[in-house]
Amino acid sequence: MSRFLRAMVLLAFAAGCGGGGGGDAPPRDLDDACAIVKQRPNYLKAFNRTERRWGVPVHVQMATIYQESKFDGDARTPLRYVLGVIPMGRQSSAYGYSQALDGTWKEYLDDAGRRRARRDDIRDATDFMGWYMNKTRDRTGVPLTDARNQYLAYHEGQTGYLRGSYNAKPWLLRVADDLEERARVYDQQLRGCRVR
Repeated sequence: MSRFLRAMVLLAFAAGCGGGGGGDAPPRDLDDACAIVKQRPNYLKAFNRTERRWGVPVHVQMATIYQESKFDGDARTPLRYVLGVIPMGRQSSAYGYSQALDGTWKEYLDDAGRRRARRDDIRDATDFMGWYMNKTRDRTGVPLTDARNQYLAYHEGQTGYLRGSYNAKPWLLRVADDLEERARVYDQQLRGCRVR
């Protein structure tokens, strides 16, 4: 094997093993909203604060974060590879609990005056979601309680949502239906364990 190829394989291996950021591992039982907030009480504080500030229900926030990052503050999109081994960057700049893109995150920082906010901080990630979902409601008319359509606008962007771009993506419509069901289940669970 040539030195160059050996170096590329080593680089690809190192990139695959590298971690980043900090923070806790995701909660153990992601299907149980009560278990999530009992294991991570700081999550519940963040969700409640965002609900008070922006009006986005806790269960809608939780279902969206589940779909976007599985509650992993260091979540990133997969790497792209050339020739199967040479890493060529990520599929997108999405990062953190909310998987906010660089450009949208910068807009949030500027608009909300949150210069020190971080995407791997649950408080900042939920505040971002509240800000974005309010922009969606104002621009598209989608209620903050409508987990399915808020998610479609979150995924496609508000312009894409208004154009109906999601209609050409059956897989995304299935994901949005699953998210709506998860939000409903999380809401019932949270009412049952009375943690709000």
